[in-house]
Amino acid sequence: MADGAPRGAKQEPVSGARRAAIGCFTAWLGLVSGAMVAALASKMVAYLSRAPGCPGIPACNWYIYALVGGGIGAVSLPLLVLWRLGRPAKGPNPDRGL
Repeated sequence: MADGAPRGAKQEPVSGARRAAIGCFTAWLGLVSGAMVAALASKMVAYLSRAPGCPGIPACNWYIYALVGGGIGAVSLPLLVLWRLGRPAKGPNPDRGL
């Protein structure tokens, strides 16, 4: 191996501070993206249920969908990223990037 590490050597785990930083960064990304997807879902539900429209906004109750979708995104995206980060790398020469 080029770096001198023996094959099958254990990789260092990601530090707690780095995990917290990654979790905080992905939490707000999940919040925003989840809210946008949920607002789109509210528009589709309003269209399919033939709900009366409110001028200038996607649906009259879009904020409820955005709040729920943002909460789901703020929790699920960091969990998925940190779960994937904690899995061991595959192959003889893993490149974790961190």
